[in-house]
Amino acid sequence: MKRHLISAADLTRDDAVLILDTAEEMARVADRPIKKLPTLRGRTVVNLFFEDSTRTRISFEAAAKRLSADVINFSAKGSSVSKGESLKDTALTLEAMGADAVVIRHHASGAPYRLANSGWIDGAVVNAGDGTHEHPTQALLDAFTMRRRLVGRDAGIGRDLSGRRITIVGDVLHSRVARSNVHLLTTLGAEVTLVAPPTLVPVGVGSWPCEVSYDLDAVLPKSDAVMMLRVQRERMNAAFFPTEREYARRYGLDGDRMAKMPEHAVVMHPGPMNRGMEITAEVADSDRCTAVEQVANGVSTRMAVLYLLLGGSEPAVTTTPARTEENK
Repeated sequence: MKRHLISAADLTRDDAVLILDTAEEMARVADRPIKKLPTLRGRTVVNLFFEDSTRTRISFEAAAKRLSADVINFSAKGSSVSKGESLKDTALTLEAMGADAVVIRHHASGAPYRLANSGWIDGAVVNAGDGTHEHPTQALLDAFTMRRRLVGRDAGIGRDLSGRRITIVGDVLHSRVARSNVHLLTTLGAEVTLVAPPTLVPVGVGSWPCEVSYDLDAVLPKSDAVMMLRVQRERMNAAFFPTEREYARRYGLDGDRMAKMPEHAVVMHPGPMNRGMEITAEVADSDRCTAVEQVANGVSTRMAVLYLLLGGSEPAVTTTPARTEENK
């Protein structure tokens, strides 16, 4: 593992598989009565969030606490940032407080990279989402969920997603999740297809390692996993499609469309959902939808990332050897 996790494109196939395998070990901790490991005792993890978040912030907090780290939650609202404090001065303040890792979510693309390469802090930097750029830990938990569902919990150890066909549908233009997933899933050997209205496909997508389609119905029968993306109205400054009803008719996933998918295929959503637009309640509440699993798997995956960045190379979860006649 490198010192920071800024982009999914920075991960090699071995890096990604190591994180997924470590996350599988961490997931076993969640099955214990006491869900804690002493691995990061004495370390300080700062959640530095300049944007609103529920799942990601709580997930990182839970992950750090389960590894026994001290957690400081920083929100831009109610802080000196609202008084005009710069990112540099905020970072220098955190460094003075002894932060070992900073988990940053920022509305500006490139802010985590700037923080990691500025020399303002010595700790590890984890990108928890920057603008419309990337969200690498979301891609990792998505890949972890796919591997569990499509390969198997134990059978997947050490394996990637070679030969799997993944379809990502919706607002690709504004989605950092889509960008990170395209990079990571192709690194893991999967074939990725993006499906979106032409107005919501980024300029330069031709250089991405994926296919692009505008026909959802044609792609569904050959998909192992279908990831639905939320239309991010808060980032839109123009009309990208005629009406919500038209978008749902062309690019929404309902029961009839789900029936066209292979029996083993799963439906994914990074959340939050706009029920009735990109996904219907029937699909969201079905057994094939992994949205709730993704939240649970997010804690295990982020535990793995923090452990590998801060903990070291020893096994994450140690088991006590069985007593034998020789060592009784």
